Amino acid sequence: MKLIKTENPHLGETMYIGEHKSGLGVFVIPKKGFCKKYAVIGTRYGSIDSEFIPKGGNEAIKVPDGIAHFLEHKLFEQPDGSNAFDKFSDYGANANAFTSFNTTCYLFACTENFNECFEHLLSYVQEPYFTDENVEKEQGIIGQEIRMYDDDPDWRVQFNLLKALYKNTPVNTDISGTVESISKIDKDILYTCYETFYNMSNMAVCVAGDVDPDEVAAIVEKAIVKEGFGKAVSVYPDEPDGAYKKEIKSSLEVSIPLFDMGYKDNQTHDGDDILKNEIAMKIITKVIAGDSSDLYNELYEEGLINASFDTDVMCAPQYSCAIFGGESENPEEVCERIRKRVEEYTKKGICAEEFERVRRSILGSFARSFNDVGSIGRMVLKNVLYGVNTFKFHEIYDTVTLEYVNERLADIFKEENRAVSIVC
Repeated sequence: MKLIKTENPHLGETMYIGEHKSGLGVFVIPKKGFCKKYAVIGTRYGSIDSEFIPKGGNEAIKVPDGIAHFLEHKLFEQPDGSNAFDKFSDYGANANAFTSFNTTCYLFACTENFNECFEHLLSYVQEPYFTDENVEKEQGIIGQEIRMYDDDPDWRVQFNLLKALYKNTPVNTDISGTVESISKIDKDILYTCYETFYNMSNMAVCVAGDVDPDEVAAIVEKAIVKEGFGKAVSVYPDEPDGAYKKEIKSSLEVSIPLFDMGYKDNQTHDGDDILKNEIAMKIITKVIAGDSSDLYNELYEEGLINASFDTDVMCAPQYSCAIFGGESENPEEVCERIRKRVEEYTKKGICAEEFERVRRSILGSFARSFNDVGSIGRMVLKNVLYGVNTFKFHEIYDTVTLEYVNERLADIFKEENRAVSIVC
């Protein structure tokens, strides 16, 4: 496997890119002098991929919600009864895994025994072991986890917002599924999902740290034995424009009420346009209510918000939205104040000075992310799985003009696209 060297002169960073014969994408970012080494392998398979065309099939099938997360848990279990985490511990590495709406990723960080850890990472994700017994056992474990998250105010306020914003897009469903949905999972369904989405053509691996790219490539050549057959094909429902519901309010035991207010982007984006849209939405939310904005300071000084308040954007191929959220004794008042400020900006537009100030801060945050191997690995891999080239950031950044940002402001931040979630 040949790795091609690419450079980003703005960052002074180098990335080696290659593709294994199986179809696995390989990305290596050397960081000479860094003690920690980091590797993450991921698949284009998340909680929203509950309807898809299985390997060898011609028609789409529907599987229970929460199965991507369930599969992630089960993949650590080895045929000999051991857990994949155990070997990482023996090597002195910290390992983890996570399932998001769009991806499932497995990772480790270490300061020694990198080659052994990397080979182990690549090997165990190719060795599923599902039985009736271990599936039933996991249903009980994940069922408890789901009940725990149901009582978590931070989790609930976020997912209630997504349920309010989206009628059909599966981002409105908890990543873990429900106790009822996971009870329908069996080993055969797990193997179907695994064979479809954990094929190497649907996956990529990223390594960051003081490593030799050729050595990384050699380990990939040795460890990857499975073949790929092309990217998996998921089927997503049509989503109507506008927020599905205006407000969802839940009652949980909290010391201070929590709120999230969001605006739904009715457009979908792909490739580098995902990143362009994300940069624009970040600029908009930070200008309106970022920690250096007039509104933030007003609300903070009046005691209506605290340090928990933040802005966020979610941007993926199937959905995107902007979120303002935090804690407040009077969440309705905060949401109304933000709504009014949004309305003011949609009428007058963002000015050049505000645009440049926030735009520069976003560029600075991107550059600083290359100071941590974990941040590099997660960012590069997520972008790869989304079809985005991380090293084109500056090129894409330059296309985010004030005119484009104000177009996105007018298009997304409409009253009909707004929803509120409150937990009190």
